[in-house]
Amino acid sequence: MAIVTGGGSGLGRATALELTALGAHVVVCGRRQEPLDQTAAAAEGGRVEARACDIREEDQVDALVGGVMERHGRIDLLVNNAGGQYLTPAEDITPKGFRTVIRLNVEGTWLMTHAVATKAMMGGPDGDPRGGKILNVTLSPHHGLPGMAHSSAARAAVENLTRVLSIEWSRFGIRLVALAAGQFATETLMTKYPKPVVEGVAGTIPLGRLGTEEEFAWLVAYLASPAGDFVSGSVITIDGARDNWFGSWPPAGLTGESGKPLSEERRPKQ
Repeated sequence: MAIVTGGGSGLGRATALELTALGAHVVVCGRRQEPLDQTAAAAEGGRVEARACDIREEDQVDALVGGVMERHGRIDLLVNNAGGQYLTPAEDITPKGFRTVIRLNVEGTWLMTHAVATKAMMGGPDGDPRGGKILNVTLSPHHGLPGMAHSSAARAAVENLTRVLSIEWSRFGIRLVALAAGQFATETLMTKYPKPVVEGVAGTIPLGRLGTEEEFAWLVAYLASPAGDFVSGSVITIDGARDNWFGSWPPAGLTGESGKPLSEERRPKQ
C-alpha cells in the first residue's frame, strides 16, 4: 500500500502508474481532484485511489492518512513528491513568497511524513513496529540553483530531515531516502518555464538529454522493492551527472597534446 503526493501529473503520476503496474495499490493525493482522477483512470486494474488533500493543512493530512488506514490497514510506502516553486531573482522574493515555498516543501513533507510514520509504520494493532519506506523528492544540482533561492533552502532542509529521521526511526524499521531529481521532461518544465530555459536545459546535462518520467518511477520502484531494504539515510541524485558538471565533456574547442579537439584524442595503447 503506497501514498504518492502530487500524483496528478509528472513524476508523481508516472510513479503511481509504475507501482500499480507492479501490483501495488496506490493512493494519489493533491489539491485538485481532476488530475488525480485522470491518474486513477490511467492505472491498471483500478489500483489507484484519488483523494484531494492539501498537504499544508494538518487536518486534511490526518484525514487522508486515517482514511487509508481504515480502508487498507497499512501503509508500506510514502512518496513525498508534492512540492513547488517559481523562478525569480532572490531580491524579488517576498516574505510571503518565501513562506509559501517553505510551507509546501518543508512543512507539507513533514506533516505527511509524521502522520504516516506515527499512524501506520511505528506500530500495528499488536504494538509491534511495521516499518516502511519514505521517499522525499528534492532537487539537483546541489551547488546552486539561481532563481530558486527559496526552493534551494527548502529542499536542503528536507534532505537533512531525511538523514536525521533515518537515524531516529531506524528502531521502527523505517527507511528514508531523498531523491534529488534533476531536469525531467515533465509537462511543468516544458510548459511553465521560460522558453530559453527549456530550450537550453538539455545542453547543461553531461548525458545531453532530459530524464524521462519513467526513469524516475523505475528508481522509486527499485527502492520500494526488497532490493532497497538496506538503503536508508541517503540522498540519491538522479540527474544525468548534472550535479557534477555543467554541460557536455569535453567542452567545444578544448584540444589535446596533438592539437586536435580533445573529443578526437584517443588514449595511447598500453
